Amino acid sequence: MNTIKNIKWSGLLLVLFGLLLAGSSGFLDRDKPDRLGKRSYIPTKKLELIYPGLQAAITGHELSGTQLTVTFTVTDEAGRPLDRAGNYTPGSISASFVLGTIPRDGTQYVSYTNRVQTSPITGDSAVQASSDSGGTITEIEQGTYTYTFAAQFPEDYDPTATHTVGGYFSRDLREFDLNLEVDNVIYHFVPDGSEVMQVRDVVRTETCNNCHDPLAFHGGRRTDMELCVMCHTTGVIDPDTGNSVDMPEMIHKIHMGVNLPSVQAGTPYQIIGFRQSVHDYSEVIFPQAVSNCESCHTDAAGAVDHERWLTAPDRDSCGSCHDNVNWATGEGHVNLPQISDNLCANCHFPQGELEYDASIRGAHQDPLNSSQFAGINMTITGVTDSGPGQNPTVSFTMTDDAGNMVDLSTLNRFNITIAGPNDDYSVLMSESALGAAADGDGYSYTFENTIPDDASGSYTAGAEIFRNFELNTGTVNAFTVRESANVPVFPFAVTDIDPSVRRMIVMQEKCESCHGDLRAHGTFRQNVDYCVTCHNPASNDAPFRSEDMFPAESVDFKFMIHRLHMGEYLQNGYTVVGFMGSIHDYSHVVYPGDLRNCEACHVDDSYLLPSAGVLDTPTPYDFFSPLPPQSAACLSCHDSLEAAAHAYTNISPFGESCASCHGQGMEFDVGKIHAR
Repeated sequence: MNTIKNIKWSGLLLVLFGLLLAGSSGFLDRDKPDRLGKRSYIPTKKLELIYPGLQAAITGHELSGTQLTVTFTVTDEAGRPLDRAGNYTPGSISASFVLGTIPRDGTQYVSYTNRVQTSPITGDSAVQASSDSGGTITEIEQGTYTYTFAAQFPEDYDPTATHTVGGYFSRDLREFDLNLEVDNVIYHFVPDGSEVMQVRDVVRTETCNNCHDPLAFHGGRRTDMELCVMCHTTGVIDPDTGNSVDMPEMIHKIHMGVNLPSVQAGTPYQIIGFRQSVHDYSEVIFPQAVSNCESCHTDAAGAVDHERWLTAPDRDSCGSCHDNVNWATGEGHVNLPQISDNLCANCHFPQGELEYDASIRGAHQDPLNSSQFAGINMTITGVTDSGPGQNPTVSFTMTDDAGNMVDLSTLNRFNITIAGPNDDYSVLMSESALGAAADGDGYSYTFENTIPDDASGSYTAGAEIFRNFELNTGTVNAFTVRESANVPVFPFAVTDIDPSVRRMIVMQEKCESCHGDLRAHGTFRQNVDYCVTCHNPASNDAPFRSEDMFPAESVDFKFMIHRLHMGEYLQNGYTVVGFMGSIHDYSHVVYPGDLRNCEACHVDDSYLLPSAGVLDTPTPYDFFSPLPPQSAACLSCHDSLEAAAHAYTNISPFGESCASCHGQGMEFDVGKIHAR
């Protein structure tokens, strides 16, 4: 056996050596390294020997009676053929296939590749779509193979209907300090040779990856929604719980999570999966308004049927979120029984004349983004008398969407804040500006507080605004919500000649790729550049804690946000006391993406070391306090005793030595240890 293995690898080395002699060193672009990609930390010559990447394709099919054979190829990222067995190119490749059809009068797949799953809990059995088992792979040449399905087409199959083969492939390169490379492919055909006209294209993978970064389930090998919907289809259930795993119903319920009426009534929402693993989604909190259907059902990624949620309402999809509706009796459905889906669209048409009516778009309209708002648009135009010891005057404009000046007396809250210095905020002043003086086409407000006598550099002015606004005025459905404004920030000089801005670490657009319209603290704080003025290194939740709950917990932005998103992976949890003593325990938060991907939030390599000019963070609940800036960032995620001890032993009275090991280009570069 060892002799055979040595012969195989000797052949591999000869092939690889030949490639190097042929001048293959230019196929990788290393000019723009991916700091969070493992490949960036592997020497180019070694990487070329590995043939990195996996690209699979199904290139053709042959149907003999009721038995299907497909031809497929596997190549590296440069298009060079790979040996599936891993004898002549590194990393063996697994290939699995599913097969199904979309009937001409249907919209979902009917699977030809199935298995029977019997529950050890209930004793019930269910037919579930799955990958084909028992098929045959034949090598044509290196990189090109055929797969003959064990599953047969039904004798009465429709040769004019769309048929689809889904393939999921993986290549294990972990022994070479890389990853399990994965590729999913979809191949459509019509048996009679006519043009493919019908596919299921409701939500695209790219849309899911706004949060999931990347979508990867069932061992990480299923990464494409086109593949997912081939198995998660009508009538497929989990026999352990009786819950459907049809994609529309399951996904709606998962994302509703804690907001499901059934969960709020005390029934957990669970799916029991492979090897009886229990997946409890009862604590899932969707990171934006659950009524925002277009967060997923969007044309941004090009999904052809992205408007099915508007044009084709049915009981299964609607009842997956509104799962307290009894369609047979009409309970929860304004006492109207609904025995089929035929008439749903009669009442629930795409859009009506009013928001919050029975139309689909109207019923799902987010009140915080109502078109009925008049609009509040504030711009800070300048700050004068801004030197040390002075009372600063902030000039601004505030108009509605029609361009008219907003009457400040119509506002319920309008505070102007000043924070500084912009190197790292440690001073915060906030005053009500409802009494600001009209000044031509704008307003001005002079602070009662003064800029500190020892202030230097630059500071930042901001504002927070809302007014109570009645929607659907004059109807029986009238209700009041907060209309808020954009949150402006404006840097100004204190002793600088020209104002300097605070360093940019994250940006609103990145937050909102997952959070949608990000708002906090009563829905009227909506700008991450403003958030950091309050959530500065010294900030904590002391104002809201009772005496028996001290010490206070840090809410420094870098510390708090890391802890929030780490959630269930924290060893010691993270609980903050909020307004009116409300308890916010984030120990169960499940981040939907890959926590190693610092760039999901950070901009311009801002997660790398060192970070000069940043203040210490007092953290009385941690192993030591205060935490110097680099330690505060790292220990906010890595909250174990061992991590704290490691950081502590690398701190001196005059600074941290983190960058000597974790700095750019060092052995344990932050980018390298987070690389994926």
